[in-house]
Amino acid sequence: MASAPSSASRGPETASSAPERTPASSQPAVDVTAVTTRDDFLLELGQTLDGQASVRPVETVEAALELLAGAKRAQVLAIDARACADVRAAVDAAATRAPKTVVLVFAESAAEKQLADALKGSKVFAVLPTPVDVRKTQAVLEGAMAEAIANKAEQPQAIAPPVVLNIGAFRGDFAHTNADDAGGLPPRRSMTPLIAAAVAVLAAAAGGAWYFTHSSATNPAPATPASTVAAAPAAATPATETPAVAPAVADTAIVQGRVDELLEKARLAMHERRYTEPSGDNALLYYRSAAAADASNGEAKDGLQRVAGVLAGRFEEALSASRYEEAGQMVANFKSATPADPRSASFEQRLYAAEVSRALADGNIDRAVAYVRQAQQSGSASPEQIAKWRADIVHRTEDTKVTRLASLVSERIRDGRLVDGDDSAKAYLLQLQAAAAANPTTQHAAHDLTSAYLRKAREAALAKNTAEQDHWMSEARALGMKPAEIAAFQRDLANSRQKAVQAESERVLQLSRERMRDGRLTEPAQDSAAFYLAQLEASDPTNAGLAEASHGLAAKLEERARGAIAAGKPADADLALAKRWGADPKDLAALQLLQSAPKSGGAADTAALAVNLKRTRSPPPDYPESALSQRISGSVLLQFTVDVTGETRDVRVLEANPPGVFDRAATNAIRRWRYAPMLVNGTAVQVPVKTLLRFELPK
Repeated sequence: MASAPSSASRGPETASSAPERTPASSQPAVDVTAVTTRDDFLLELGQTLDGQASVRPVETVEAALELLAGAKRAQVLAIDARACADVRAAVDAAATRAPKTVVLVFAESAAEKQLADALKGSKVFAVLPTPVDVRKTQAVLEGAMAEAIANKAEQPQAIAPPVVLNIGAFRGDFAHTNADDAGGLPPRRSMTPLIAAAVAVLAAAAGGAWYFTHSSATNPAPATPASTVAAAPAAATPATETPAVAPAVADTAIVQGRVDELLEKARLAMHERRYTEPSGDNALLYYRSAAAADASNGEAKDGLQRVAGVLAGRFEEALSASRYEEAGQMVANFKSATPADPRSASFEQRLYAAEVSRALADGNIDRAVAYVRQAQQSGSASPEQIAKWRADIVHRTEDTKVTRLASLVSERIRDGRLVDGDDSAKAYLLQLQAAAAANPTTQHAAHDLTSAYLRKAREAALAKNTAEQDHWMSEARALGMKPAEIAAFQRDLANSRQKAVQAESERVLQLSRERMRDGRLTEPAQDSAAFYLAQLEASDPTNAGLAEASHGLAAKLEERARGAIAAGKPADADLALAKRWGADPKDLAALQLLQSAPKSGGAADTAALAVNLKRTRSPPPDYPESALSQRISGSVLLQFTVDVTGETRDVRVLEANPPGVFDRAATNAIRRWRYAPMLVNGTAVQVPVKTLLRFELPK
């Protein structure tokens, strides 16, 4: 940072013309005036300056301009945008009323870019973020203070009469001009040691932190690469050797004129930040032209160093922002300003590295190869770096091929083209394995194809196509499927089969239930409840729902047979099917008895029908308390009649043991029993019944 004049000696060319040096001052060379209302900003700014400059806080721009008007030292104005309603107006006012003051603007990070855009074209030196970024702000403050010192050191001169400037070839040896060329005017004094020290600091660090400058940025064509040359291009390369990328070229022309006029124009261009543009009217052109006219001129050399510092900063900024074409132009101009600066090689190598990395990331192998070839030919990269880049290109080429083949494998798997012909997943996987067998992408592709084979094998197994299943299992083994993996697949396949059987059984069982609900018990033959239950019985005889469905079908068939008998129709087929599906033999016997009963009004053997009565309600008898307390057990034989409605009547005791103990309890119980009416030839009949009720003590 600009804290004191430097005592570093100049080079041998300028030592004789340098003025006598003054002792270093113990006072700061620059004052910093801060327009802010925030103590935290002042604290951050003071910590960043670290005592290298005094800070004068004010709350308004007008107050700051009053202080700057009478200042005797170099001045930097720091405007906190949070304390200023119209920052652009404040910057313009400072440029008008204190033109030698260097203006910095601090804005909140979220508004930094927007404010920078609003200030383009103004005299602002830089826009910086708040909270203060110490490293970035220190670098910018160094550049700003160096600029302020240079502005303060400039003295107004009489305006020289206009001269005609002719474009001439650049003389790289800075050949001396005669006295007539200089117009007889004394040479301008070289910059003070303090300015030289500040410029050196600026060249090393300050330029990289500038957000923007007053001059427009270089805007090369989109196709221009980052590689650079400082001198004019050589003869055209033959068409067969034309590189894939063209180098950036600096403008090496000079203008002829008197040295003091050239330096005056250079100073004005520096003040207006026209460092390298516009073409034909910039500081680099004028300083180079002055140096060509007077190789020993210290101000011209210092000016070129200052321009080089700006270009170095712009290079760093463009490189960090991945604006490689712009960075390449900065290097070309940098080499034009300071051909012997050792940083040029480092800049070029870093730029080539960035361009090669970008080309590889974009998959543009040819472009990467062209950059490596250029770097090797220019000598800006070491053999080790060239070898590394070439290894990266070989690796990326292999990765590109592997990625392409793996993509083809995936596409063919998706299309179902697994093994047939040269355009199948198998064919592309063989190429992939030959190119990079150990590559993880290859192994992943092999795993995907094996999984596709196994899916095919599973589908064949579930379809009971053994030959097809064996074919796909052989393909999977050929890809390296291990015995343990095959065993695991077989277990999984068995589970899949079991699940498939269960799913099919549930489907068939549901169909049989639906057909029973619809009354389609035996017809149509291929879509009836009996048909689907027969399928289920054959495919899954242990199915838990089979017994319940069979009993349901048997009951439905009995019901239909009973209706047929009542209507005088044959029911033998339904009775036979009911038996086949597990109907109760007693129920079948009763139905057969009904079917065989006389049809011409003859009385049926109602006593024989008693065994076929269906009891619908039969609550147990109450155990008499007296018998229970005396621990007496016994039995009662009763006779009663089931009438045409299914109720009991005419209940009487035939025999009781012991007599009179359980008679009433047994009679009361029988009177509560209910039966399904007994039908004979479609007519309900009464049925006499005998039954024995036992009364046993609870255990």
